[in-house]
Amino acid sequence: MANTYIPIATVTVGAGGAADITFSSIPATYTDLVLLLSIRTNRAGAVGDNLSLSYNGSTSSQSDIRLFADGSSPASFTDTALYAGIATAADATASTFGNTVVYIPNYASSNNKSSSSDGVAENNATQTSMNLGAELWSNSSAITSIKISSRFSATLQQHSTATLYGIKNS
Repeated sequence: MANTYIPIATVTVGAGGAADITFSSIPATYTDLVLLLSIRTNRAGAVGDNLSLSYNGSTSSQSDIRLFADGSSPASFTDTALYAGIATAADATASTFGNTVVYIPNYASSNNKSSSSDGVAENNATQTSMNLGAELWSNSSAITSIKISSRFSATLQQHSTATLYGIKNS
Protein backbone atom coordinates (compact mmCIF):
# COMPACT_ATOMS: atom_id res chain seq x y z
CA MET A 1 0.00 0.00 0.00
CA ALA A 2 1.06 3.59 -0.47
CA ASN A 3 2.86 5.12 2.49
CA THR A 4 -0.25 7.19 3.26
CA TYR A 5 -2.19 4.01 4.23
CA ILE A 6 -1.67 3.39 7.95
CA PRO A 7 -2.95 0.05 9.29
CA ILE A 8 -5.20 0.68 12.29
CA ALA A 9 -6.27 -2.90 13.06
CA THR A 10 -6.79 -6.35 11.56
CA VAL A 11 -9.34 -8.88 12.78
CA THR A 12 -9.22 -12.54 11.76
CA VAL A 13 -12.14 -14.79 12.70
CA GLY A 14 -11.10 -17.81 14.76
CA ALA A 15 -12.42 -21.36 15.07
CA GLY A 16 -16.19 -21.55 15.43
CA GLY A 17 -16.80 -18.36 13.45
CA ALA A 18 -18.25 -15.03 14.58
CA ALA A 19 -21.49 -13.10 14.24
CA ASP A 20 -19.63 -9.95 13.20
CA ILE A 21 -16.33 -8.12 13.03
CA THR A 22 -16.19 -4.82 14.90
CA PHE A 23 -13.59 -2.08 14.94
CA SER A 24 -14.01 0.28 17.89
CA SER A 25 -12.24 3.36 19.23
CA ILE A 26 -11.30 4.50 15.72
CA PRO A 27 -9.13 7.60 16.12
CA ALA A 28 -10.12 10.81 14.33
CA THR A 29 -6.53 11.45 13.20
CA TYR A 30 -6.91 10.46 9.51
CA THR A 31 -8.67 12.07 6.57
CA ASP A 32 -10.30 8.87 5.21
CA LEU A 33 -10.69 5.19 6.03
CA VAL A 34 -10.27 2.09 3.85
CA LEU A 35 -11.69 -1.26 4.86
CA LEU A 36 -10.37 -4.44 3.17
CA LEU A 37 -12.52 -7.54 3.63
CA SER A 38 -11.88 -11.21 2.82
CA ILE A 39 -14.95 -13.02 4.13
CA ARG A 40 -16.81 -16.31 3.85
CA THR A 41 -20.13 -17.06 5.61
CA ASN A 42 -22.13 -20.20 6.27
CA ARG A 43 -25.25 -18.88 4.50
CA ALA A 44 -26.83 -22.04 3.06
CA GLY A 45 -28.34 -22.26 -0.41
CA ALA A 46 -26.28 -19.39 -1.83
CA VAL A 47 -22.96 -18.62 -3.50
CA GLY A 48 -22.82 -15.07 -2.13
CA ASP A 49 -23.92 -13.19 0.98
CA ASN A 50 -24.32 -9.44 1.27
CA LEU A 51 -22.33 -7.82 4.05
CA SER A 52 -23.96 -5.16 6.23
CA LEU A 53 -22.18 -2.16 7.72
CA SER A 54 -23.14 -0.10 10.72
CA TYR A 55 -21.34 2.91 12.13
CA ASN A 56 -21.29 3.76 15.84
CA GLY A 57 -23.91 1.06 16.49
CA SER A 58 -26.54 2.92 14.45
CA THR A 59 -28.78 1.27 11.84
CA SER A 60 -30.91 4.36 11.18
CA SER A 61 -30.56 7.10 8.55
CA GLN A 62 -28.89 4.68 6.11
CA SER A 63 -29.29 4.41 2.35
CA ASP A 64 -27.60 2.37 -0.33
CA ILE A 65 -27.60 1.97 -4.11
CA ARG A 66 -25.98 -1.09 -5.61
CA LEU A 67 -25.16 -2.60 -8.98
CA PHE A 68 -25.07 -6.39 -8.91
CA ALA A 69 -24.10 -9.01 -11.49
CA ASP A 70 -23.74 -12.76 -11.30
CA GLY A 71 -22.81 -13.60 -14.91
CA SER A 72 -26.39 -13.91 -16.15
CA SER A 73 -28.72 -11.33 -14.65
CA PRO A 74 -27.32 -7.86 -13.86
CA ALA A 75 -29.50 -5.72 -11.61
CA SER A 76 -29.53 -2.67 -9.39
CA PHE A 77 -31.32 -1.97 -6.15
CA THR A 78 -31.66 0.59 -3.41
CA ASP A 79 -32.19 -0.03 0.27
CA THR A 80 -32.39 1.64 3.67
CA ALA A 81 -29.31 -0.19 4.96
CA LEU A 82 -25.57 -0.03 4.36
CA TYR A 83 -24.05 -2.96 2.46
CA ALA A 84 -20.31 -3.55 2.37
CA GLY A 85 -19.95 -5.68 -0.72
CA ILE A 86 -20.26 -9.43 -0.81
CA ALA A 87 -18.90 -12.50 0.94
CA THR A 88 -18.61 -16.01 -0.42
CA ALA A 89 -21.35 -18.26 1.03
CA ALA A 90 -21.69 -21.97 1.82
CA ASP A 91 -22.57 -23.20 -1.70
CA ALA A 92 -19.46 -21.65 -3.28
CA THR A 93 -16.25 -23.55 -3.93
CA ALA A 94 -14.66 -24.66 -0.65
CA SER A 95 -11.96 -22.44 0.87
CA THR A 96 -12.77 -19.41 -1.30
CA PHE A 97 -13.45 -16.00 0.22
CA GLY A 98 -15.28 -12.95 -1.12
CA ASN A 99 -13.16 -9.82 -1.31
CA THR A 100 -14.36 -6.25 -0.88
CA VAL A 101 -12.83 -2.80 -0.49
CA VAL A 102 -14.84 0.00 1.18
CA TYR A 103 -13.62 3.61 0.93
CA ILE A 104 -14.96 6.04 3.56
CA PRO A 105 -13.91 9.67 2.95
CA ASN A 106 -14.12 12.41 5.61
CA TYR A 107 -15.21 9.96 8.31
CA ALA A 108 -14.43 12.39 11.15
CA SER A 109 -16.15 15.45 9.67
CA SER A 110 -19.47 16.89 10.84
CA ASN A 111 -21.06 16.13 7.44
CA ASN A 112 -23.07 13.06 6.44
CA LYS A 113 -20.85 10.03 5.79
CA SER A 114 -20.65 8.53 2.30
CA SER A 115 -18.74 5.46 1.20
CA SER A 116 -18.19 3.35 -1.89
CA SER A 117 -17.66 -0.40 -2.09
CA ASP A 118 -16.46 -2.88 -4.68
CA GLY A 119 -16.69 -6.61 -4.00
CA VAL A 120 -16.69 -10.04 -5.61
CA ALA A 121 -17.61 -13.53 -4.37
CA GLU A 122 -15.65 -16.25 -6.12
CA ASN A 123 -17.00 -19.65 -7.14
CA ASN A 124 -15.07 -21.92 -9.47
CA ALA A 125 -18.20 -23.81 -10.54
CA THR A 126 -21.02 -22.00 -12.32
CA GLN A 127 -21.40 -18.54 -10.84
CA THR A 128 -19.53 -15.57 -9.50
CA SER A 129 -21.11 -12.45 -8.04
CA MET A 130 -19.96 -8.84 -7.99
CA ASN A 131 -21.25 -5.70 -6.31
CA LEU A 132 -20.53 -2.01 -6.78
CA GLY A 133 -22.14 0.22 -4.21
CA ALA A 134 -22.56 3.74 -2.92
CA GLU A 135 -23.64 4.13 0.68
CA LEU A 136 -24.78 7.08 2.81
CA TRP A 137 -25.13 7.41 6.56
CA SER A 138 -27.02 10.65 7.18
CA ASN A 139 -25.41 11.52 10.49
CA SER A 140 -23.00 14.28 11.49
CA SER A 141 -21.13 12.24 14.13
CA ALA A 142 -17.56 11.16 13.51
CA ILE A 143 -17.29 7.43 12.81
CA THR A 144 -15.71 5.83 15.88
CA SER A 145 -16.76 2.22 15.32
CA ILE A 146 -17.57 -0.01 12.33
CA LYS A 147 -19.43 -3.33 12.48
CA ILE A 148 -19.43 -5.81 9.57
CA SER A 149 -21.97 -8.67 9.55
CA SER A 150 -23.98 -10.88 7.21
CA ARG A 151 -27.19 -9.33 5.89
CA PHE A 152 -28.80 -12.75 6.36
CA SER A 153 -27.45 -13.26 9.90
CA ALA A 154 -25.09 -16.01 8.76
CA THR A 155 -21.91 -16.74 10.70
CA LEU A 156 -18.63 -15.30 9.45
CA GLN A 157 -16.37 -18.31 8.95
CA GLN A 158 -12.92 -19.04 10.36
CA HIS A 159 -10.07 -17.24 8.54
CA SER A 160 -12.34 -14.39 7.41
CA THR A 161 -10.28 -11.22 7.73
CA ALA A 162 -10.94 -7.48 7.88
CA THR A 163 -8.26 -4.79 7.93
CA LEU A 164 -8.98 -1.12 8.62
CA TYR A 165 -6.58 1.52 7.26
CA GLY A 166 -6.44 5.21 8.00
CA ILE A 167 -5.37 7.53 5.17
CA LYS A 168 -3.24 10.54 5.97
CA ASN A 169 -3.22 13.50 3.62
CA SER A 170 0.52 13.85 3.13
